[in-house]
Order: sequence, then C-alpha cells, then structure tokens
Amino acid sequence: MSERSKDELIEAQKQVIGVLFEVIKRLQANNDLDEEYFQIISDRSENHSRLGEIMNERTENAKIVGRLLEQLEI
Repeated sequence: MSERSKDELIEAQKQVIGVLFEVIKRLQANNDLDEEYFQIISDRSENHSRLGEIMNERTENAKIVGRLLEQLEI
C-alpha cells in the first residue's frame, strides 16, 4: 500500500470517527431532553413552552443524526 493510500485511509478513518462522535453527542442530547421532558410531564407542570422547545430540539437532533449517517453510507 502506497504512502498516499495510507494517508487517505487514515483521513477517512478520522472523518468516520468525527461523524460517529457527533452522532453519539446528538443521541445523548436527545436522551437528556427525554429525561427533562418526562420530569416536566410527571410534575404536571404548566411549562408547555419548554415542552415545545424540547420536541423541536429532539427533532433537529434526529435530522442531523440522519444526515450524518447518510454520509457514512457513501
């Protein structure tokens, strides 16, 4: 394997690791949002605006995860 091929492989591995790190970060953010969501629901709080924010953040994180995973398919 040529030196250039090795460098390209290493660079590709770094990119995959970066994408996977971002996926994990977004999924963990959704887990944290889930915990907050269920806490608000269980408290029967009137904080409906925060519930909407949580749902929007979760949706955005899911979209980003989907796009990142699509990059790995290439």
